[in-house]
Amino acid sequence: MTKRFYKHKLLLDENVHYRSNFPILNNLFDVKHITEDYHQIGLSDSEVYQYAAKLERIVVTFNIKDFLGLAKMSQDTGVIGISSTLPLEQIDKKLSALLRKSSKRSLLGKLTTLTGETEI
Repeated sequence: MTKRFYKHKLLLDENVHYRSNFPILNNLFDVKHITEDYHQIGLSDSEVYQYAAKLERIVVTFNIKDFLGLAKMSQDTGVIGISSTLPLEQIDKKLSALLRKSSKRSLLGKLTTLTGETEI
């Protein structure tokens, strides 16, 4: 039996580039940006996390250490921390690959990191 594709819902943090910079991700998943789409500016990390939980979206951020303590607080959201050294094209490819192989609940309630250490 093949694994069923799940269209994850993502919330890009304020410090992450707008979703238009990630064409593969946008084509496959439901991607929203906290400032571009929801017009939420200057929220604390805790508020971003709570907002994502309310919307049942996974937070995508460069602030890995700031979300470390928050990531396990809710099963309605999760956090994907991205290395700031990755170029946009690699973020698009690696994040899309991670989400394609992840089930509906596998990323919720935890912090998942995406680094440049392994190639896709």
